[in-house]
Amino acid sequence: QVQLQESGPGLVKPSQTLSLTCTVSGGRIATGAYYWSWIRQPPGKELEWMGAIAYSGSTYYSPSLKSRTSISRDTSKNQFTLRLSSVTPEDTAVYYCARSGWSTGVPRTPREYNYRGQGTQVTVSS
Repeated sequence: QVQLQESGPGLVKPSQTLSLTCTVSGGRIATGAYYWSWIRQPPGKELEWMGAIAYSGSTYYSPSLKSRTSISRDTSKNQFTLRLSSVTPEDTAVYYCARSGWSTGVPRTPREYNYRGQGTQVTVSS
């Protein structure tokens, strides 16, 4: 069974770049028709899909975050990474990495991702 684990700093200063890595075990990120995503949940708000990287390496982003978001991968380490630039306190959230089910289209909602890491709290504060 696939397992995902987020890692990265828990505190980021405003205007800096948030960087998180997801390490995957039990499956390869470059095989199968799966999408590997970052999802976040700010305090008191719903889950928000941020973007994804496909098994092919193609990337897809939420329109509201596209200008600040980058997702990349290292297939040799079976990891994928989120970078979110110019962060503000509104980016404070629990961040999850996740994998979709087998998909022929691009899953763009949190409910389409049925495997998720435990999440990591990121606080943006000076």
